[in-house]
This record gives sequence, C-alpha cells and structure tokens, in this order.
Amino acid sequence: MPIAIVLLSGGLDSSTVLAIAKEKGFDVVALTFDYGQKHKREIESAKKITRRMGVKRHVVVPMSFGEPPNSSLTSDSQEIPVRRNRSEIAGGIPSTYVPARNIVFLSMASSMAESMGASSVFIAANAVDFSGYPDCTPEFIESFQNMLDVGTKAGKDGRRIRVEAPLLKMSKADIVREAVRLKVPLELTWSCYRGGSKACGKCDSCVLRLEGFKAAGVKDPVEYEVDK
Repeated sequence: MPIAIVLLSGGLDSSTVLAIAKEKGFDVVALTFDYGQKHKREIESAKKITRRMGVKRHVVVPMSFGEPPNSSLTSDSQEIPVRRNRSEIAGGIPSTYVPARNIVFLSMASSMAESMGASSVFIAANAVDFSGYPDCTPEFIESFQNMLDVGTKAGKDGRRIRVEAPLLKMSKADIVREAVRLKVPLELTWSCYRGGSKACGKCDSCVLRLEGFKAAGVKDPVEYEVDK
C-alpha cells in the first residue's frame, strides 16, 4: 500500500483531504504542527479526527520559527481581523498570513515522505474561497513540485514525491459536499482562528466556512457564539 503524508490542521479542508487520501488507497500518516498558534483547539481537533477516521499514525510536531512569526495568528500584539465582507477578504493578504508557513510545512512533510518512502504529500491548499495567501496558489504548488523533483534524492532517482492539492480549485461549498460524501466527522473539525468552546463566526475563516455550508445546503454542526 502506498504511503502518503497528509498535512492536517484539524479544520474542514485538511480533514476532507485526509478522507480523500484514504479513499485513494493510501496508508495515511497525518502530520500536524504546533507552531505557536494562539490556541491549541485545532490541534485537539486534529487528534480527535485521526482517531475517528482510523488513522494509525498521527505525528504532532512542536516547532519554533525562532521567534513568533509576524502574524495575528501567533502574535499577541496583533488582533485577528473580524467582520470582514467577501470583497475585503479577497482584497489582499491579511494579517493572519503566517510568513512562509506552507513552505516550511511542505518541506518537513517532504523530508518525512522521502525518509519513509512515501509517494505523496497532501496539502489542503485552496485558491478559490480563501484569504489570498500566496502559498495556497497553483503557482506555488507547481513551483514546490519542481523544487522537489530537482532537490531530492527521490526526485533524482525517479521516485518522484507528488505534492497533491485536491481542493486547490474547489469552492468551499464543493468542499463541504465532498466532506459529506466522504463522511468526514464535521462536528470535530475546527476552522475558527480563535480558540474557545464555540467558534466566533466572525473571523475570515468562519465567514468562508459558513458561506460554504450555506451554499452547499448543509447545516454546520459546529457551535458558534451567535446562532447561525
């Protein structure tokens, strides 16, 4: 059975990608990073999701960028933006962008893949309903693939490690429908940029998630601070 490393944050998108990898017949190794987020709720969600979905190996990597990255997701000096409309969300790279995060995560996942003989690395990058992050675009995925092809022993030996981004061109509504089809435990997923017992419903991630569920005609099982 081929092995795949799946980057798992604990959110809707990455949990759906995990289910896709399993459906494709991969022996999945889930990889989650504790990189100094303001809360650990998403990491706890990732642990619950792997248990529910029968993933035998889940690696949680504690890591440091040396100092907190310049991002509102990691720095106490910055507030996470809320109540932004769709045009504002799509209007530029927000403060929630963590500098080079996907470059770092994919690099570590690729190192693990090469060491284990895994054939694929899955990432939940999406370039349709997203906040404009430059490391979630088709250009980025293509460039990273090219780098792996020329910069790894596996690539040079013809054992290409494929970067798989199955959600890249899907709308959030399509992702919700795919998650329902694959029986992803949506009630365990956590997309909110804030911690707490309930999702805030106001940050960019919550706004995009709620829009997706509404467009898909599916009720979001996650509880929100304000009834949605």
